[in-house]
Amino acid sequence: MRRGGDARMLTWPRFAQPSHDFVKLASIASTVLVAVTVMAAQGSAQTYPSRPLRIVVPFAPGGGSDIMARVVATRLTEPLGQQVLVDNRPGGGTLIGAELAARSAADGYTLFLSTNGTVAINPSLYKKLPYDVAKDFAPVALIGVGPNVLVVHPSLPVKSVRDLIALAKAHPGKLSYASSGVGGAPHLAGELFKSMAGVDMLHVPYKGASPATTDLLAGHVQVMFAGLGPAIAHIKVNRLRGIAVASAKRSQALPQLPAIGETLKDFEASSWFALFVPAATPNDIIAKLNAEIVKAMARKDVHQQLMAQGYEPITSTPEELAEIVKRDTARWARVIKSAGITAE
Repeated sequence: MRRGGDARMLTWPRFAQPSHDFVKLASIASTVLVAVTVMAAQGSAQTYPSRPLRIVVPFAPGGGSDIMARVVATRLTEPLGQQVLVDNRPGGGTLIGAELAARSAADGYTLFLSTNGTVAINPSLYKKLPYDVAKDFAPVALIGVGPNVLVVHPSLPVKSVRDLIALAKAHPGKLSYASSGVGGAPHLAGELFKSMAGVDMLHVPYKGASPATTDLLAGHVQVMFAGLGPAIAHIKVNRLRGIAVASAKRSQALPQLPAIGETLKDFEASSWFALFVPAATPNDIIAKLNAEIVKAMARKDVHQQLMAQGYEPITSTPEELAEIVKRDTARWARVIKSAGITAE
């Protein structure tokens, strides 16, 4: 600043100048604060867990999600040093269990076992959800895939995907395919097949996979995308004819069946299982859970147990699971919009 032609430097008033001791103390305080923060972050993983954990499953006991959850819970108990409980909360098209998990404390003691239906399909199927996948959940790990299998009643004169497409084109709207309900994975698999194959088949929704399978066995409907696990027994005794699996590649459980993608390029309609935690869960806890889950799913006994029931153990990093959710959300959104599907 220049005043009256004199150049003078502005200086701190003596009482306002920061002293050397003050600066030194501030530096020490800052260092201590950083150290405490780092120690707290490290300590959260070192002392975790200190009490039992739970895995919320949005389905009733006995189904694929329940089976996967119990396999994981059993194998995590020893390495974590705490009991891991399965908490079944069925109802509302998985919305009840999902909301419960989303609203739980973000401390690593509540995990949520989700299928692609809850986190990748429901956002496009429902106009309003009691949870926001991106804001309420943090991905932990993919744990397995339950391939769907395209099956037909033995009376239907088809033995391959090409045969089925040819028959459906020759009789548009005459073949019927069953599903476990509107908007479920089997329904969407059927709609994706219709779209990619350019065929017209009648959708017949049921209240669950069991009654749908019963009517297929009785010949009241002709086609179904069924869970591989429940369908294997019927295929092996020729009560149903397996045509192809809906996974990206052939299944180790039924290697003789081709993948639909071998006929319809890029067709994939598998159901996957994954574990999530409430969104604000500390990253070090997520990393610890991921590491133990990956170890558990790599065990030979786990592989044998799941493969015998038609499920394939597959794991991922949290980042890889996030990409899978993003990819499937976009893919099923297109199918739902194209078919005009809305939740009942």
